[in-house]
This record gives sequence, structure tokens and C-alpha cells, in this order.
Amino acid sequence: MISLLEPVYWNWWLSGVVLMAVEAIAPGFFFLWMGVAALLVGLILTVFPELAWTWQVFLFALLSVGSIVAWRLRLRRHPTRTADPLLNRRGHQYTGRIFTLDVPVINGHGKIRVDDSTWKVLVEQDCPAGTRLRITGVEGVMLKGEIEK
Repeated sequence: MISLLEPVYWNWWLSGVVLMAVEAIAPGFFFLWMGVAALLVGLILTVFPELAWTWQVFLFALLSVGSIVAWRLRLRRHPTRTADPLLNRRGHQYTGRIFTLDVPVINGHGKIRVDDSTWKVLVEQDCPAGTRLRITGVEGVMLKGEIEK
């Protein structure tokens, strides 16, 4: 295998640092774990310096996938707690609020104006523009509403 630096483990350590730098530029906890895997392969090479390049690449792939899957499982079991859990779930922020229809509901579909955007709304019965709706939930990218009485 052609190596840029001798001993070979320096190549993996350099790759790990570069991958972690990419993570700093494009965050998402994906490149971080690949960088950790590269650093681990470099560490393994300090103990087994004659390890074939095919095994090095295999270990890198295995450690990368394993660390990413382990992180995803940990996140699923222990979600990040936040002061505003609906921050990035904009449609859910409108649940319980009352809005006025801009476009009449025809065949269950209408539109409401929320701040500076327009949202499609699902309502069980047809109604004219100007009707007040209470938002009861979200279905995909549409709000679900019912006529306010």
C-alpha cells in the first residue's frame, strides 16, 4: 500500500483529524464517528504495524458503521432534553391555536395564513373563507383543524 507518511498509522490519524474537521464544518455527528474510527485504526496499527491494508480498510468500515449505529441507538434511547421540544416541529407549535381560513375548505382541504406563511389545512366538513378553525394536530405537512364554535 502506498502511504503518505511513515509509520503508516500517521495516515489514519491524519485522516481521523481531517474527518473531525469536516464534522466541525458540516455538523451532523456522522463524520465525527468516522474520524473516531480512523483514529482507532491508527491506534490498532501502533500495536500491529504489519496489518495488511485490506484489513485496515475493513476495520475502518466496520468501526465507522458500528460507531454510527451505536450513536443512533443511544440517541433513540436517551433523546436530548431541551427547553423547547417543539422548536423544529413548527406545525405542532400551532396545535390548539385558532386561525381564520383564507381559502375556503373544499373536499376537506383549505388554507390558512400563519404569520408570514400559508399552510394547507384538513377539515372534515366544507366551510367558507373567514371561518375560524382550531388546529387539532398535524398530518404530514398539513395541519388538521376543526371549526371553532
